[in-house]
Amino acid sequence: VPAEVLRPVEELVPVADVRHPGVEDVLLAVEQHHVHPHRRLQVVQVAGQLQEQGDAAGAVVGTGERPVPVGPVRLLVLDAIQDPGNVGTLIRTAAALGAVVIALPGTADIWNAKAIRSAVGAQLRIPVIVTDVDEMLKMLSLSNVTLWSTAADGDPVTAVKPPERLAIAMGNEGAGVSAVVRAASARVVALPMHAGVESLNVAVAAGITLFALKP
Repeated sequence: VPAEVLRPVEELVPVADVRHPGVEDVLLAVEQHHVHPHRRLQVVQVAGQLQEQGDAAGAVVGTGERPVPVGPVRLLVLDAIQDPGNVGTLIRTAAALGAVVIALPGTADIWNAKAIRSAVGAQLRIPVIVTDVDEMLKMLSLSNVTLWSTAADGDPVTAVKPPERLAIAMGNEGAGVSAVVRAASARVVALPMHAGVESLNVAVAAGITLFALKP
Protein backbone atom coordinates (compact mmCIF):
# COMPACT_ATOMS: atom_id res chain seq x y z
CA VAL A 1 0.00 0.00 0.00
CA PRO A 2 1.48 3.41 -0.94
CA ALA A 3 2.76 5.45 2.00
CA GLU A 4 0.34 8.32 1.35
CA VAL A 5 -2.56 5.89 1.69
CA LEU A 6 -1.52 4.88 5.20
CA ARG A 7 -2.80 7.95 7.00
CA PRO A 8 -5.54 8.05 9.62
CA VAL A 9 -9.15 8.70 8.69
CA GLU A 10 -8.99 11.75 10.99
CA GLU A 11 -6.50 13.32 8.56
CA LEU A 12 -8.72 12.55 5.59
CA VAL A 13 -11.87 13.87 7.24
CA PRO A 14 -10.98 16.15 10.16
CA VAL A 15 -13.73 17.07 12.62
CA ALA A 16 -13.90 20.61 11.26
CA ASP A 17 -14.89 19.29 7.84
CA VAL A 18 -18.15 17.77 9.06
CA ARG A 19 -19.70 21.08 7.95
CA HIS A 20 -19.56 19.76 4.38
CA PRO A 21 -22.69 17.88 3.29
CA GLY A 22 -22.11 14.14 3.01
CA VAL A 23 -19.00 13.86 5.19
CA GLU A 24 -21.01 12.26 7.98
CA ASP A 25 -22.28 9.73 5.44
CA VAL A 26 -18.69 8.84 4.54
CA LEU A 27 -17.75 8.39 8.17
CA LEU A 28 -20.85 6.26 8.78
CA ALA A 29 -20.04 4.13 5.76
CA VAL A 30 -16.50 3.64 7.03
CA GLU A 31 -17.89 2.37 10.33
CA GLN A 32 -20.51 0.16 8.72
CA HIS A 33 -18.00 -1.41 6.37
CA HIS A 34 -15.52 -2.02 9.21
CA VAL A 35 -12.81 -0.14 7.41
CA HIS A 36 -9.48 -0.11 9.18
CA PRO A 37 -8.89 3.51 10.29
CA HIS A 38 -5.36 3.54 8.91
CA ARG A 39 -6.20 2.43 5.39
CA ARG A 40 -7.05 5.47 3.33
CA LEU A 41 -7.43 3.33 0.22
CA GLN A 42 -10.38 1.54 1.78
CA VAL A 43 -11.93 4.87 2.76
CA VAL A 44 -11.59 5.90 -0.87
CA GLN A 45 -13.36 2.73 -1.98
CA VAL A 46 -16.25 3.39 0.41
CA ALA A 47 -16.55 6.98 -0.78
CA GLY A 48 -16.71 5.68 -4.32
CA GLN A 49 -19.48 3.30 -3.38
CA LEU A 50 -21.57 6.18 -2.01
CA GLN A 51 -22.14 7.54 -5.50
CA GLU A 52 -24.19 4.44 -6.30
CA GLN A 53 -26.68 5.53 -3.65
CA GLY A 54 -27.49 8.58 -5.77
CA ASP A 55 -26.25 11.25 -3.36
CA ALA A 56 -22.53 11.09 -2.74
CA ALA A 57 -22.52 14.75 -1.84
CA GLY A 58 -19.29 15.06 0.09
CA ALA A 59 -18.24 18.62 -0.60
CA VAL A 60 -20.38 18.75 -3.73
CA VAL A 61 -23.01 21.46 -3.60
CA GLY A 62 -25.57 22.98 -5.92
CA THR A 63 -25.09 26.54 -7.07
CA GLY A 64 -27.89 27.75 -4.84
CA GLU A 65 -26.77 25.97 -1.69
CA ARG A 66 -23.44 27.58 -0.94
CA PRO A 67 -22.44 31.13 -1.94
CA VAL A 68 -19.03 31.91 -3.34
CA PRO A 69 -16.83 33.08 -0.44
CA VAL A 70 -16.62 36.81 0.18
CA GLY A 71 -13.45 38.79 -0.41
CA PRO A 72 -10.60 37.76 -2.71
CA VAL A 73 -11.35 34.34 -4.15
CA ARG A 74 -10.21 31.91 -6.82
CA LEU A 75 -12.44 29.36 -8.52
CA LEU A 76 -11.06 26.61 -10.73
CA VAL A 77 -13.49 25.67 -13.50
CA LEU A 78 -13.13 22.16 -14.94
CA ASP A 79 -14.53 22.37 -18.47
CA ALA A 80 -15.06 18.79 -19.70
CA ILE A 81 -11.92 17.35 -18.08
CA GLN A 82 -12.33 13.70 -19.06
CA ASP A 83 -9.57 11.85 -17.25
CA PRO A 84 -10.51 10.99 -13.64
CA GLY A 85 -6.88 11.16 -12.58
CA ASN A 86 -6.62 14.71 -13.90
CA VAL A 87 -9.88 15.62 -12.19
CA GLY A 88 -8.60 14.36 -8.85
CA THR A 89 -5.28 16.11 -9.22
CA LEU A 90 -7.04 19.35 -10.18
CA ILE A 91 -9.22 19.14 -7.06
CA ARG A 92 -6.16 18.45 -4.89
CA THR A 93 -4.34 21.37 -6.52
CA ALA A 94 -7.29 23.68 -5.91
CA ALA A 95 -7.39 22.61 -2.27
CA ALA A 96 -3.68 23.34 -1.88
CA LEU A 97 -4.07 26.81 -3.37
CA GLY A 98 -7.30 27.75 -1.62
CA ALA A 99 -9.61 27.62 -4.64
CA VAL A 100 -13.21 26.47 -5.00
CA VAL A 101 -13.86 23.96 -7.82
CA ILE A 102 -16.62 24.11 -10.41
CA ALA A 103 -17.15 20.96 -12.49
CA LEU A 104 -18.99 21.47 -15.78
CA PRO A 105 -20.70 18.83 -17.96
CA GLY A 106 -18.30 16.43 -19.62
CA THR A 107 -16.02 16.38 -16.59
CA ALA A 108 -15.34 12.95 -15.12
CA ASP A 109 -17.24 12.01 -11.98
CA ILE A 110 -15.38 13.47 -9.02
CA TRP A 111 -16.33 10.34 -7.03
CA ASN A 112 -14.71 8.02 -9.53
CA ALA A 113 -12.28 5.85 -7.54
CA LYS A 114 -9.31 7.08 -9.57
CA ALA A 115 -10.35 10.70 -9.04
CA ILE A 116 -10.61 10.18 -5.29
CA ARG A 117 -7.21 8.50 -5.11
CA SER A 118 -5.63 11.29 -7.17
CA ALA A 119 -7.22 13.94 -4.97
CA VAL A 120 -6.24 12.08 -1.79
CA GLY A 121 -9.66 12.87 -0.35
CA ALA A 122 -9.62 16.58 -1.20
CA GLN A 123 -13.23 16.25 -2.40
CA LEU A 124 -14.11 16.22 1.29
CA ARG A 125 -12.09 19.31 2.15
CA ILE A 126 -13.26 21.97 -0.27
CA PRO A 127 -16.51 22.91 -2.03
CA VAL A 128 -16.91 21.30 -5.45
CA ILE A 129 -19.83 22.79 -7.36
CA VAL A 130 -21.24 20.51 -10.04
CA THR A 131 -23.34 22.54 -12.47
CA ASP A 132 -23.83 23.54 -16.10
CA VAL A 133 -22.46 26.53 -17.97
CA ASP A 134 -25.60 28.67 -17.74
CA GLU A 135 -25.92 28.21 -13.99
CA MET A 136 -22.21 28.83 -13.50
CA LEU A 137 -22.40 32.11 -15.39
CA LYS A 138 -25.40 33.22 -13.34
CA MET A 139 -23.58 32.34 -10.13
CA LEU A 140 -20.42 34.17 -11.15
CA SER A 141 -22.40 37.25 -12.16
CA LEU A 142 -24.36 37.32 -8.90
CA SER A 143 -21.14 36.80 -6.94
CA ASN A 144 -19.21 39.49 -8.86
CA VAL A 145 -16.61 36.97 -10.02
CA THR A 146 -14.77 37.50 -13.32
CA LEU A 147 -14.28 34.52 -15.61
CA TRP A 148 -11.01 33.99 -17.47
CA SER A 149 -10.14 31.08 -19.74
CA THR A 150 -6.84 29.45 -20.58
CA ALA A 151 -5.54 28.77 -24.09
CA ALA A 152 -2.24 28.72 -25.91
CA ASP A 153 -3.06 31.97 -27.72
CA GLY A 154 -3.92 33.88 -24.56
CA ASP A 155 -2.12 36.74 -22.85
CA PRO A 156 0.87 35.63 -20.76
CA VAL A 157 -0.13 35.21 -17.12
CA THR A 158 3.05 37.07 -16.20
CA ALA A 159 1.79 40.20 -17.98
CA VAL A 160 -1.70 40.54 -16.54
CA LYS A 161 -3.15 41.82 -13.30
CA PRO A 162 -5.93 39.55 -12.08
CA PRO A 163 -9.09 40.81 -10.38
CA GLU A 164 -9.60 39.96 -6.73
CA ARG A 165 -12.51 37.67 -7.53
CA LEU A 166 -11.56 35.37 -10.38
CA ALA A 167 -12.67 32.07 -11.89
CA ILE A 168 -10.14 30.33 -14.13
CA ALA A 169 -11.38 27.80 -16.70
CA MET A 170 -9.21 24.85 -17.65
CA GLY A 171 -10.33 23.02 -20.78
CA ASN A 172 -10.61 19.50 -22.06
CA GLU A 173 -7.33 17.63 -22.46
CA GLY A 174 -7.62 17.56 -26.25
CA ALA A 175 -10.06 20.26 -27.27
CA GLY A 176 -9.29 22.92 -24.69
CA VAL A 177 -11.86 25.31 -23.23
CA SER A 178 -15.25 25.05 -24.92
CA ALA A 179 -16.38 27.78 -27.28
CA VAL A 180 -19.23 28.83 -25.00
CA VAL A 181 -16.99 29.19 -21.95
CA ARG A 182 -14.34 31.05 -23.92
CA ALA A 183 -16.94 33.41 -25.37
CA ALA A 184 -18.18 34.20 -21.87
CA SER A 185 -14.67 34.90 -20.57
CA ALA A 186 -13.44 38.43 -20.01
CA ARG A 187 -9.90 37.38 -20.85
CA VAL A 188 -7.88 34.43 -22.13
CA VAL A 189 -4.49 33.74 -20.56
CA ALA A 190 -1.63 31.39 -21.28
CA LEU A 191 1.54 30.09 -19.66
CA PRO A 192 4.71 31.25 -21.44
CA MET A 193 6.75 28.18 -22.39
CA HIS A 194 10.07 27.52 -24.05
CA ALA A 195 10.11 26.65 -27.74
CA GLY A 196 9.47 23.01 -28.51
CA VAL A 197 6.96 22.50 -25.69
CA GLU A 198 3.44 22.78 -27.03
CA SER A 199 1.45 22.05 -23.90
CA LEU A 200 1.42 20.83 -20.30
CA ASN A 201 -0.73 18.35 -18.47
CA VAL A 202 -3.94 20.19 -17.52
CA ALA A 203 -3.42 19.72 -13.80
CA VAL A 204 0.17 20.97 -13.97
CA ALA A 205 -0.97 23.98 -16.00
CA ALA A 206 -3.76 24.71 -13.53
CA GLY A 207 -1.40 24.67 -10.56
CA ILE A 208 1.02 27.09 -12.20
CA THR A 209 -1.81 29.34 -13.37
CA LEU A 210 -3.52 29.46 -9.99
CA PHE A 211 -0.24 30.30 -8.30
CA ALA A 212 0.64 32.96 -10.86
CA LEU A 213 -2.80 34.56 -10.51
CA LYS A 214 -3.20 34.21 -6.75
CA PRO A 215 -4.95 37.11 -4.98
